Amino acid sequence: MMIRNATTGDAGAICRIYNPYVLETVVSFEETAVSETEMAGRVEDLSRTHPWLVAEIDAQVVGYSYASPWRTRAAYRNSVETTVYIAQGHARQGIGRALYGQLLGELAQRGFHCAMGGIALPNPGSVALHEAMGFVEVARFREVGRKFDRWVDVGYWQRIL
Repeated sequence: MMIRNATTGDAGAICRIYNPYVLETVVSFEETAVSETEMAGRVEDLSRTHPWLVAEIDAQVVGYSYASPWRTRAAYRNSVETTVYIAQGHARQGIGRALYGQLLGELAQRGFHCAMGGIALPNPGSVALHEAMGFVEVARFREVGRKFDRWVDVGYWQRIL
């Protein structure tokens, strides 16, 4: 496995990983598929200030992870929200752990202080990954999202870098 910085050229592969989560699960609160053009814009915009990584196996993108601003107010500038998605069929192979390990290291090197992971619940796999990476649960919001005609809870896990 190789982990590298994402480029706009990875947008198609990222969409192929992400859109099934959008269309088939409550893991993402987006409700419509993201186009390759939109994803390329997201990668380009966010990569200016925060790391966005992809994991490749045999030159195929099988996962990605990135950090984004936690909130927009200036006092939050040293805090980020982290995200990781793994391609279907590649779960439980250490890809998420490898991506998060590199992402968290890069965040610390860049001077960020706090990482937050938001998880739509229940999601035992994501909870286990975050806790294995040193995150601790700090909040649980009941029924804050609605998707597929059901209410969804969201928990937040935090790690001081």
